[in-house]
Parts: sequence; C-alpha cells; structure tokens
Amino acid sequence: MTAPEITAATAEDRGRVITSLVAAFTEDPVLRFLFPDDATYPTHAGAFFGHLFDKRLPRGTIWTVGHGTSVAIWEPPGADGDRPDDDLADRLPADELRRVRAYDRAVHAALPAGPFWYLGVLGTHPDHAGRRWGHAVMRAGLERAAADGLPAVLETSNPDNVEVYRRAGWEVLHRFVEPVPTWVMRQGPRRP
Repeated sequence: MTAPEITAATAEDRGRVITSLVAAFTEDPVLRFLFPDDATYPTHAGAFFGHLFDKRLPRGTIWTVGHGTSVAIWEPPGADGDRPDDDLADRLPADELRRVRAYDRAVHAALPAGPFWYLGVLGTHPDHAGRRWGHAVMRAGLERAAADGLPAVLETSNPDNVEVYRRAGWEVLHRFVEPVPTWVMRQGPRRP
C-alpha cells in the first residue's frame, strides 16, 4: 500500500476539512451531546469544527490527507490560553454553547499537568474510512511531540476508539463520566 501524502492544512482546505469532520462525527457521543438535533447538527457541528480549524490553522498544526479528507487537529504545548469561543457565541444557540463550554471545562480539568501535544480532533470522511489515513495524520503530530520530547494526549468519548488507540500505542490515563463518559489517553515520553 502506498503511503498517503500528508500536508499541513491551508485556508483553502477549510471547507473540505469541515465537511469531512461533520460526516465523520455524525454518531459520535460528544458531538451528539453538543448538537443533538438532527436538523441543525450539520450547521452547528460545522461551526464548531470551523472554530477549531480557524484557531489551529495559524500554528500549522492541522495535518491532512487529501486536503481535508482525513484530518488531525493538534494543539501544541502552551496553546491552552487561546480558547476563546466568541465566534461560537454568534453561531450557536445558548444551550449548545453551554454544553460546549461544560465539555471543554471537563476535558481541561482531566488533562495532565505539564507540557504535551493535544490531539483535539481526528477524523476521516466516511467515504474514505478503512485506509488508515487517520493513523497517518495522527502520526504527523506524534512525530512533532516526540521531536519535542513531549507526550501526546487525546480524549475520546467513543468506547470503540479506546481499543483502536490502545493498539496504536496510547494508554488510558483517566476517565470521567460527566457530562459525557470520556477517556483521556496518552502516548509518548514520561515526564520525570
């Protein structure tokens, strides 16, 4: 099998990235907690993923296959302070914005201390699933974390993903149940 070409996302990739992620997360427990209405899910999830894309694009930490068909959105160490969601306040109903903020608080309370690379989103458009492109774009961020001598951290609310990530070298650090059962996982160097 030929290795896929991995590229850093550009502004031109935004539409494809959002389309792929909205489709990839249609049944995801967190996304359906945040945006439960089938009629508004595509628009509101699209606003959410667009927000994440716009925050990470200037850092060069979004890797793709097919210019957005498969995507990994990574948050580098020290980026935690730039999480404002003012643009989401204009695009989401108040109840959904409250859920986004509650989940964000729960995740950040469960993250380990110290610097790490954070894999915030990993998804592949369902039409292209099964090609291991997700592993390829994930690897780009793992290589950056390893080059920095830092661990990588992610969270997943999909119980099926826990075993997939374990097979890829991740270990469960923590689990929380509210507002949605979620596993926090880690891969990479241990801090002394």
